[in-house]
Amino acid sequence: MKVAKLKLAAFLVVVIAVGFSFTTVEKVTVKGSDTMVVLSQKWAEVYMQTHPNAIIQVTGGGSGVGLSALLNGTTDIANASRPIKPAEVEKLVASFKTKGIEIPCAKDGLSVFLNKANRVSELTIDQLGAIYSGKITNWKEVGGDDQNIQLYGRESSSGTFEFFKEHVVKTDFSPRCQTLPGTAAIVNAVKKDKYSIGYGGAAYAEGVKDCKVKKDAKSKGFYPTAATIKNKTYPISRYLYMYLRKRPTGETKAFIDWILSPKGQQLVVEQGYFPLK
Repeated sequence: MKVAKLKLAAFLVVVIAVGFSFTTVEKVTVKGSDTMVVLSQKWAEVYMQTHPNAIIQVTGGGSGVGLSALLNGTTDIANASRPIKPAEVEKLVASFKTKGIEIPCAKDGLSVFLNKANRVSELTIDQLGAIYSGKITNWKEVGGDDQNIQLYGRESSSGTFEFFKEHVVKTDFSPRCQTLPGTAAIVNAVKKDKYSIGYGGAAYAEGVKDCKVKKDAKSKGFYPTAATIKNKTYPISRYLYMYLRKRPTGETKAFIDWILSPKGQQLVVEQGYFPLK
């Protein structure tokens, strides 16, 4: 009787071992944009619920950090809130003989955050540029109280920093601008400081107010909404990207296809970002 039980146990072990031999777990690493990290973590969470053999690992650090990881081969996907630079493409070609793959995956309105108690509620692109370059230093110069403006912004490795610098500041940032590691930190700082200003992804605007942004002094001001992002009336909008070294295959391709599907794009909306269509 004991012998029979041992044989049965051995048989079960063999069956289980054989069963497991056909189950492969594929890990996909995603690294980069802090603007995108909350969205990417949600994509990963929901995707893994219906794809139990997939492990999607998401970390932030900034667009520059993600693209550096792509260049040195330590991530499968680099998230970036700015387009890849020509110098980064050159490094990809030198290291991997490829120019890489760019995949737009969502849209974002780059918000300007103000404290809710601030009387100012609308600014032009030129005014924002002057504020962040240090040419305007007091709120009274833009219709507010006679108080100094406290600037908060992102660190230089951030794609949001580079986008805001290129499209709004158009010169060097004021040395008075305090850099913080992530948009959530900027929002938290603006919440506590009546006479401060910050910028970052629209999805993070909680406990602060969005500033209406005007293309110029004669234009109407707009908030970043699905409608104004789609019709391009909000003047500080951008695509969010995923970059890869080569065309995706296996679980990486399945994950990206799912992100671009209606289910993945619905999560874009639910997380406070804007879909591709």
